[in-house]
Amino acid sequence: RYGHTASVLTNGNVLVVGGLDADGFLVNSIELYNPSTGTWPSIVSVSNAGSYQTATVLSNGKVLVTGGYSSVTTSSCELY
Repeated sequence: RYGHTASVLTNGNVLVVGGLDADGFLVNSIELYNPSTGTWPSIVSVSNAGSYQTATVLSNGKVLVTGGYSSVTTSSCELY
């Protein structure tokens, strides 16, 4: 996986959004890495998969994901 975002949340977990797989196809899942257990459960499937976006952890603990690229540059934003 490459071209994704990885954000450390306030609880220490890491939220991984978007990106491309080894074959260059868009990854349409969001995963949450739990360093305490070493697990990567997929927490949601997204309809607007993208890569090279930005992700910002907000003061309320949510993550704002903006922009990026799918087949064209996007100006979308999503809140997780």
